[in-house]
Amino acid sequence: IMNMKKIVEYRKLLNVTKDATLKELKSIYRNSMKENHPDKFTDEADKLAVEELSTSTIEAYHFLVSIAPETLEKDKAEYTKTTTSVNILDFYMDKTVLYVHFLDGSKYEYFGVPKNTYIKMVNAESPSRFARRHIYNNFLYRSASKLVAAE
Repeated sequence: IMNMKKIVEYRKLLNVTKDATLKELKSIYRNSMKENHPDKFTDEADKLAVEELSTSTIEAYHFLVSIAPETLEKDKAEYTKTTTSVNILDFYMDKTVLYVHFLDGSKYEYFGVPKNTYIKMVNAESPSRFARRHIYNNFLYRSASKLVAAE
């Protein structure tokens, strides 16, 4: 489950800021995978630790790419079109992540949404209108529709 703390940990792991470019992310990721390749280590304990680090690095990389400014910028027009003109089919919250499924089939995840904001959305006469005012441009988000393709 993803939350803001986890995002901070991912950035720390790859040693990047939130403004890291896709190019920077990619090169840091590649170097880290080279440096920490399990085949470089003979000791079993080292091997295991390094495999774990590799797994976390892969996870961090894919996640940070999905929320990178360039990624969001590239899909901005599509995102804006959906959030301004398409209503919500379904939405739910898990920990601090709000999942929104739109009628056009697109899905987005919003991070760090406070529980009381979610409760207001549930109770709103029009959750779609509520989200337009209080969610879409106020929280870090990523497209969840593209995740499967990106992995």
